[in-house]
Amino acid sequence: MLLRSTLIYGPATLFTRLGGLLFVVVATRLLDQNEYGILTLVVTVGELIDLAVTEWMRIAFLRLGGKGEISRRSLLQAGRILGGTTFLAFLLAAPASLFVLPERWLEFFIAICVYLLASAMSRFSLLVLQLQQRHAAYMLFEFLRALLQLIFPLVTMITHHNSFLAVSIASNLGTFVAGLAAGVIAMRQVVDGPSRFTSKEFFALGLPIIAIVLVSFGLHSVERVVLNEFHGAASVAVFAAIFSLARQPINTIANAVNTGSFPEAVSRFDEIGPEAASALFTQVMALIISLSLPAAALLIALSGDLVKLVLPPDYGGQHAVLFAIISLNVIIANVTSFVFNAMVHAHKRPQLLIINTAIGSVVGLSLCSLLIPTLSEVGAALALAGGAIGNLIVSVIISNRLTPIAVPWRAIASAVLVSLGTAGAAMLATQELYFLTAPWRLALASVAGGVVFLSLNAALHPKATLEKTAAALAFLSSRRKSV
Repeated sequence: MLLRSTLIYGPATLFTRLGGLLFVVVATRLLDQNEYGILTLVVTVGELIDLAVTEWMRIAFLRLGGKGEISRRSLLQAGRILGGTTFLAFLLAAPASLFVLPERWLEFFIAICVYLLASAMSRFSLLVLQLQQRHAAYMLFEFLRALLQLIFPLVTMITHHNSFLAVSIASNLGTFVAGLAAGVIAMRQVVDGPSRFTSKEFFALGLPIIAIVLVSFGLHSVERVVLNEFHGAASVAVFAAIFSLARQPINTIANAVNTGSFPEAVSRFDEIGPEAASALFTQVMALIISLSLPAAALLIALSGDLVKLVLPPDYGGQHAVLFAIISLNVIIANVTSFVFNAMVHAHKRPQLLIINTAIGSVVGLSLCSLLIPTLSEVGAALALAGGAIGNLIVSVIISNRLTPIAVPWRAIASAVLVSLGTAGAAMLATQELYFLTAPWRLALASVAGGVVFLSLNAALHPKATLEKTAAALAFLSSRRKSV
C-alpha cells in the first residue's frame, strides 16, 4: 500500500520539486545575487508566518475532516477559519518586514502578503482533493502549479522585470491560479450534510499546533534571517541555492510517502487501533530512509559537478560539506515529522510536541548565534542539523510513551550499505570520466549510481524484487493484449 501511494503521489511531487530546481537554475542567472537572496528571504519569512498562523489547519483538517466524501458545512467551517488566520498573517507580515528588510520593507511586505494569499488558496484546494481521495486530480493540479510557478517568473525575468518583488508576485500568481482551478474542481464533488467537527474541536486540536510552531522557529529557516544579519543577502543566496539543490530530491521522496501514508495511518488508528498505526509508521520510516539515504549519498558524491552545472560561478562554496549536512538535516526532519510527530497527531495530543520543538528550536537558535558569525553558510547548515537532532531525540521519547514505534534497524542497515555502494559507484565514475564535460560526467555517474542502487536492492530484497518484477510484467502483458 505504501509503495503504491508513493508511486501515485510521487510524479506530482517530483514535478513540483523539479520545477523548483529549474527555477533556481534560471533565477540565479537572471537575477542579481542580492535580489535572489531577498527573494529567498520572502519565502523564508512567508513560510514562518504561514506555519505559525495558517499551516496548522492542514493537520487539523486532515485529522478531523474524514476521508472520502467531504460535506459542504465542513468546508465552510474550515474556510471561515482560514480567512481569519490569513488576515492575521497579513498583520504579522508588517513588523516582520520592518525587521528583516527595513530599507525596502513595503516591497517585502507586499511580496509576503501575496505569498500568504496564494499559499492559503492552493493548500486548501489540494487538501480537499486529498481528503476526497482524488489522486489523479491532485496530481494534475500539482503539475499545473509547478508549471505556472516556473513559466510566470521566467516570463517576468526575461522581460527585465527582475526585482525580487516582481518575480515573487509572478511565482505566487501561478500558485494562486492553480489553487483556484483545483478548488473549482474539488467543489463539484462536495456533498450536502453537517460538519464533521465544530469550531471548538477544530481549535482544540489546532491551538496546540500553533503553540508548537511559535516555539519551533529555530527549526524552520530562521538561520537565513541570521545569515542575512551577519553576512548579507548575497550569502543567503548561496546558502538557499545549495539548500534547494540538496533538499528537493530528498523532500520529493518523503513528501510522496507522507501524502498517502498519513491519512491511511490515522484511519487505521481510528478503525483498528494504535498498534496498527504504529506498524504502518514503522513501514513509513523504513521506506523514507531506504529511498532518501541513497539519494543523499548520490547528491553528495555528485555535488561538485552538480553545482558547476546548475549554479553560476558566483555561487561558490564548500559544496560537499553543505550537501552532506543539509541532506542529513532533511532526512532527520522528515523522519521526525512524518513518523514520530505523526503518531502524536494520531493520538490527538499535539500539545505534547511543544516540548520537542522547543528544545530543538533552542538548540538551533543557540547554534545559529554561535556558528553563523564565523562559519557563514556552513554554520547555518550545522545549526539546522543540530536543532533537527535535538528535535528528533525528544520526539522519539514522547511518541513512544504514547504508542511505541519499532525502529526498522534492518532496513536502515540495508540503506546504509546501498548508500555506500551508490555513492562509491558515482564517485568512481566521476573520477574515471574526468575528461568529459560536467553534464556528461554528471549524467553517466548518476546512471552508474542508479544501476548499483537497483542491483544492491535486488540482492538484499530478492523476494520483493521478484514479486514487483512479476507484477510489472503482468501489467505490461495485459496492456499489450488490450492494444
